[in-house]
Amino acid sequence: MKTSKQKKLEAAGWQVGSTADFLELSEAEEMLVNMKLSLAAEVKTLRIQLNLTQQDLAKRIGSSQSRVAKIEVADKTVSFDLLVRSLAALGASRSHIGKIVGTRKSKLSSKKRLARQK
Repeated sequence: MKTSKQKKLEAAGWQVGSTADFLELSEAEEMLVNMKLSLAAEVKTLRIQLNLTQQDLAKRIGSSQSRVAKIEVADKTVSFDLLVRSLAALGASRSHIGKIVGTRKSKLSSKKRLARQK
């Protein structure tokens, strides 16, 4: 958010903070959310790079197309196990998965600011 916009919002009585602040997440909770989002984004990226449909991936992991759709948006019902199994089914190595988890930028960082009235 631009500094000028942030100042205007604050002057109007709005409080500006990150998504993690708004949701009152601990550092550990924020880290888990970011890891899950990164893994889910990579599932979609790899699937598309391999020219696979969600249905194709579903067959590979023994699941349904609707479940793959949930995987790709990091639905709260999707486990880390399913995310990792999906990546493995797409050919991702352990080191690749480790890099995904360790290097992606925070999805809930201070760059994405939310404003709420005090």
